[in-house]
Amino acid sequence: MGFIVKNTTKCGPLDLLCPYHCRGCGELGEVLCECCKNYITSEKINHCLKCKKVINEKCQNCTLPFSATFVVGYRDELIGALAEEYKFFGVRKLGKILTEILDDYLPDFSGDVVIVPLPTIQKHVRERGIDHTYQIAKRLAKMRGWKTEKLLLRNKNTVQLGADMDKRRRQAKEAFLFHGEINENKTYVLFDDIWTTGASMTEAGRIFKKMGAKKIVAVVFATNRQGKRPEIRR
Repeated sequence: MGFIVKNTTKCGPLDLLCPYHCRGCGELGEVLCECCKNYITSEKINHCLKCKKVINEKCQNCTLPFSATFVVGYRDELIGALAEEYKFFGVRKLGKILTEILDDYLPDFSGDVVIVPLPTIQKHVRERGIDHTYQIAKRLAKMRGWKTEKLLLRNKNTVQLGADMDKRRRQAKEAFLFHGEINENKTYVLFDDIWTTGASMTEAGRIFKKMGAKKIVAVVFATNRQGKRPEIRR
């Protein structure tokens, strides 16, 4: 199934004059039609974020600081295009749709759950007009009855766009500050949009583990395929 991605301006009350097109099939009327949304969530195949092998919740071969990892799909698929359009172009209608996709994809986690969005640097929030990870985390928490907590703060406003893997890892080690308290009986869901090298999410997981979290879940929309170099988006 091919897909179409169209950069759409926000029309507000003028939607009737500049209607949306489905990013999957191009059908007029919706940002994503029900058929294409069902296509994304119909096959819930989870892959390890590191080695890309099909897994249940936790890869037995890779060492990551998570109790479980969940990725909806690949970056070169429709889900990756949707996540990047919401992130870079601020098409706000996609926020609700992406949250619904996550809600349908993720299993039910038992006990008290706290979702923690990886923080976006303020420069990008100002440029894009939206804190994309926080908005989706807040929506998903409301749908699931979870709590949203900003337990990670940006220590440095380093930009990873265009950086190679080694530089991303060095930046990630200094990127975050922990702010708050950990309850070892709670499940902490760390959420980010795209797993490129995994440096930021992995470092966030290590911080939570160091602070005493017992169950840490990593959730992303999309990752690169095995053997494919991380894409540079401008």
